Parts: sequence; structure tokens; C-alpha cells
Amino acid sequence: MKVTAEKNEKVATMIFASIYPHYLNRLEKNGRTKEELNQVIEWFTGFDQDALQALIDEKATFRTFFQKAKIHPNAHLIKGVVCGYRIEEIADEFELYKQCRRMEKLIDELAKGRKMEKILREEKK
Repeated sequence: MKVTAEKNEKVATMIFASIYPHYLNRLEKNGRTKEELNQVIEWFTGFDQDALQALIDEKATFRTFFQKAKIHPNAHLIKGVVCGYRIEEIADEFELYKQCRRMEKLIDELAKGRKMEKILREEKK
């Protein structure tokens, strides 16, 4: 599927705090914890627990969320399909959408029981 400017804008204006409980609910149903979710988000965005909570409290949009994030240098290693979109084929002009899908891919892997050391990608030596 192709990302459109409209789709990118729709995601950009969504409130992160309204989606976070869905991430957490999905993970808890699969035996994972809030701490693990926050660990994955922190690895990807650089937001520690306090920064993440502040963004939730201020009802930050995904646009603000990703503007403030310090995306991990190994984020380019996150590949695959999420919601019908192949991450590595999302055009650079839709960077926000790509980052959102990358984060969802990490959360997906966590929900499916993948080991944390596999989820938090490292460059191969």
C-alpha cells in the first residue's frame, strides 16, 4: 500500500495518549508488561518514563511526539510489514508515518513474544 499525504496528516494529528492504552492493552493480553512497552518506546525515541508521561499528560500529537524524539540510530534496521505497509518502502517524505509504523512494528514483536534483545536492534559486527 502507498502512503498518502492525507494518511500521513491523519496520523500526525492523532493524540499519542489516546493510542498508548491500546498498545498497553494488547501487550498485557499477551503477557507483556507496561515496563517492557516503555523500554521499547524509550529505546526507539529516547523518552524515559518521565518524558513519556509528560507527553501523555499534555496530550501530544504524534507530530509533536516524533518531533521531540531522538530516534535510535539503529531504527533503520526495523523492517517488515505493519498494517499492510512495508516499512522500508514508505517514502522519505512521509517520515512521521514511517516512524509511527516502526514503533508499531516493535510493539508488534513484543506482543508476539519476541525476545527483548532481538527487538532492540543492534548493528551486526
